[in-house]
Amino acid sequence: MKFPLIKVLKNGILVELDYMHPQEEEVIRGLLNVVIVEGKTYPQSQSLSQAEFSAYWLSKDAFVVRTSVVDPTRKLKEILGAFYLKPNFPGRCSHICNAGFIVQPRLRGQGIGRFMGEAMLLIAANLGYEAVMFNLVFETNIPSITLWQSLGFEIIGRIPGAAKLENGQVVDALMMYFSFANIPGD
Repeated sequence: MKFPLIKVLKNGILVELDYMHPQEEEVIRGLLNVVIVEGKTYPQSQSLSQAEFSAYWLSKDAFVVRTSVVDPTRKLKEILGAFYLKPNFPGRCSHICNAGFIVQPRLRGQGIGRFMGEAMLLIAANLGYEAVMFNLVFETNIPSITLWQSLGFEIIGRIPGAAKLENGQVVDALMMYFSFANIPGD
């Protein structure tokens, strides 16, 4: 598979999806911490330190979606979204992967999540994974549930009262699964 993957978003912005570079780690950690503090989609209840972020996000493969133009003031391309991809379980079950996704709040609804989801499936298959499993998709995260189902994920379970959201609401979490065995061959 050749990187970067290029796409034009709904808003006309040309973006690239690529492996995360070390100099982008702090930007991604900052974005993840914004999402965590929102308290609506991730299980963590407080911002992650650099060590916690590294253990959680950087344990295997990490990817970013960035603009294709360098910001001259920061000497970096703007990060629009990111995801990690790693085995969901060890050893004999490591053929099933897990992934986590974040998108800049101001850019949600522009197709970044779909671009990352479609790319993740291609990358996961290319890396030899046989399935993808999401362990905790909060039932209130309708945009994610809708996206994953449109990409062929099935809801395989429900964990009652799994998440206590920032606003105090207790919600169920869904387990979602995608098997590459269900894709017809060439």
